[in-house]
Amino acid sequence: MGANASNYPHSCSPRVGGNSQAQQTFIGTSSYSQQGYGCESKLYSLDHGHEKPQDKKKRTSGLATLKKKFIKRRKSNRSADHAKQMRELLSGWDVRDVNALVEEYEGTSALKELSLQASLARPEARTLQKDMADLYEYKYCTDVDLIFQETCFPVHRAILAARCPFFKTLLSSSPEYGAEIIMDISTAGIDMPMFSALLHYLYTGEFGMEDSRFQNVDILVQLSEEFGTPNSLDVDMRGLFDYMCYYDVVLSFSSDSELVEAFGGNQNCLDEELKAHKAIISARSPFFRNLLQRRIRTGEEITDRTLRTPTRIILDESIIPKKYAKVILHCMYTDVVDLSVLHCSPSVGSLSEVQALVAGKPNMTRAEEAMELYHIALFLEFNMLAQAKFVRKCFYRKKIEVCHSIKKV
Repeated sequence: MGANASNYPHSCSPRVGGNSQAQQTFIGTSSYSQQGYGCESKLYSLDHGHEKPQDKKKRTSGLATLKKKFIKRRKSNRSADHAKQMRELLSGWDVRDVNALVEEYEGTSALKELSLQASLARPEARTLQKDMADLYEYKYCTDVDLIFQETCFPVHRAILAARCPFFKTLLSSSPEYGAEIIMDISTAGIDMPMFSALLHYLYTGEFGMEDSRFQNVDILVQLSEEFGTPNSLDVDMRGLFDYMCYYDVVLSFSSDSELVEAFGGNQNCLDEELKAHKAIISARSPFFRNLLQRRIRTGEEITDRTLRTPTRIILDESIIPKKYAKVILHCMYTDVVDLSVLHCSPSVGSLSEVQALVAGKPNMTRAEEAMELYHIALFLEFNMLAQAKFVRKCFYRKKIEVCHSIKKV
């Protein structure tokens, strides 16, 4: 009982009366004499004698690390020999072709830098979801009132009908402008804040408030049974753009009759109207919003409501060519820029196209079309279109081409 640790060889316990500094320098003993009498003890130094497994492992790992460094250096030397590859590639090229390749590389580098600087400088573009949230909050161009628990909720007929089967059926029974519809909801537990959150969801795809009741599966099932389950906001807005149900505004474009006669076309082709919704164009573009609000202040809107006719907005085609109108509207409804619609309808002309044909100018390139579209988006204050990736890329590339042409001159 009570065995002394000094009786055991290779013990790490400090020896009584020993030198603490020496004990830190030497580790273990091969033989041990009781109380220092008898044969002398032999100590293994860290610098001499046989290697311990731990030291051998350290040396092995060190060699392995060194080996990896050499391998990595050899690989980097092999992969970094781009100059040789370029010489082999360009050995048979003409000097003008090489110069064109260098200019392309310089242009791409400048385009990347310009795009980065512009992205850092410009304000964040507002998305469809954010603009729809503002539309619900500020009530631009509402056309129907929902009465729930003695509270009025001004809303937009087209949006609710496109997003919810329940409201589509309900609103079809009251087609007149400014109709007041009393809501009778059978789902238990729906109060005024929750009803407002439901409307916010139909506008944005999000409830817009933290409420534990929306985590209750039973309530959600009851709401889906009564109101139906809407698609995603993107899908329903695309359907609203395609079918234009409950449209309340038409866009017309002024044209020069002399150019029409010179071109030999017909007036209906150039003055074709495009349908839209006041709620959408006012939510996405401050230009259209201010225009529609000015019509309300001057009393022009009252005439349209009395006659039950869509509001007509006439645009100057020298500023906003008609060929871009569908691209702009498509982006307003979907946040997607689709330039393919510019060439899908060759029968649809515009004043700018007529002017180009009369002057004998060639068709515009995609870069030139994107550049025009960029300036139109700035005029309409529609940042989502102006900051679209494809439009920005074409715009910056066109600017670089102009800079290169100036340098050559």
